[in-house]
Amino acid sequence: MDNDIKFTLDAETVDKLAAFGELLDKDVSTMINEALQLYFETEEEKLAEKDSAERDAMTNLSFDEFWDGVDI
Repeated sequence: MDNDIKFTLDAETVDKLAAFGELLDKDVSTMINEALQLYFETEEEKLAEKDSAERDAMTNLSFDEFWDGVDI
């Protein structure tokens, strides 16, 4: 896989990267990698929840739906 990816950042983002880099004593690459790692983890959780909800939607009934019409 080619490790060269080209992307563009707006001026405000570049300024924030520089400011946070100084405050946190981190280089830009580290901050971007940390941010992307957090993004990927968050999106994986969303996808897992969506997949679970789609599977559960086909099989689960609410309590009232399950017991509706049952005489005890």
